Amino acid sequence: MHIMGERTHTTARLLGYPEDARLLILNADDFGMCHAENVATIAGLEQGPFSSATIMIPCPWFADAAAFARRRPDADLGVHITHTSEWETYKWGPVCGAGTVPSLVDGHGHFYRDVSSLYAHARLDEVERETRAQIERALAAGIDVTHLDSHMGTMQLDVNYHDLYVRLAAEFQLPIRMLSRSMMRDRGMSQILEQADRLGVLAPDHLWVGGPVHPGDTAAYWMERLRGLKPGVNEIYVHAGIDAPELRAISDGWVQRVADFDFFTSAPTRALIADLGITLIGYRPLRERQRQLAAC
Repeated sequence: MHIMGERTHTTARLLGYPEDARLLILNADDFGMCHAENVATIAGLEQGPFSSATIMIPCPWFADAAAFARRRPDADLGVHITHTSEWETYKWGPVCGAGTVPSLVDGHGHFYRDVSSLYAHARLDEVERETRAQIERALAAGIDVTHLDSHMGTMQLDVNYHDLYVRLAAEFQLPIRMLSRSMMRDRGMSQILEQADRLGVLAPDHLWVGGPVHPGDTAAYWMERLRGLKPGVNEIYVHAGIDAPELRAISDGWVQRVADFDFFTSAPTRALIADLGITLIGYRPLRERQRQLAAC
């Protein structure tokens, strides 16, 4: 049974939690991007407190992430839908092949570096073809996909892309990362909320966007975020990496990725999460509830 009309209850209530419960999906984005990212993500999933991660299917280290997923079928792993290739010298392109989705690639056959370039060139039918291919490749690799989200927000920043995002989530019976309901309304996307409710697609109640301005602010920034979590299902996403020559060569942002990894995997941070009464969950409970509701 699809959920008809706009719902008024929280996702946390749908999962059976009380109104005042503070639940947290702590998601590690960019799993599969490179080896240093994979090492950090796997450590955070196995040792805590990462409760979820999303895999970049087109990237060079996808096979390693998929191998982990097969070793650990209990891991909460989604598809980080990827339509951009942002680094200057470390590149990737569509799993469909550049000739199959030519509007998605630059003159070298790579995805465009930024969202505005993608939107300026891409045909939506080719976006759909590539997005489907990424989800299907993840499933074919033996990944028990728990959810969908979007690298650099490409599926969420344009209403036509967001419409496709919700439709594919409904088709594959997967929850998605989405802005809070109030923020969606503020951005003029009420019709997307209505579509998600009509199709029974679930999402966290609160999405916390952004990160520290400087690596030195990492602990203070994230502690404030953790203390400020709202009742309901919250999602915080981070980009974790270990300090390695590979990551240093890819991006000047390596310092922040290492700082985020060090902060979240530290014993004091795990203790803080427990002391604040925050319950860590992954996307799998949302997926199972979504599928239960669809089967009613």
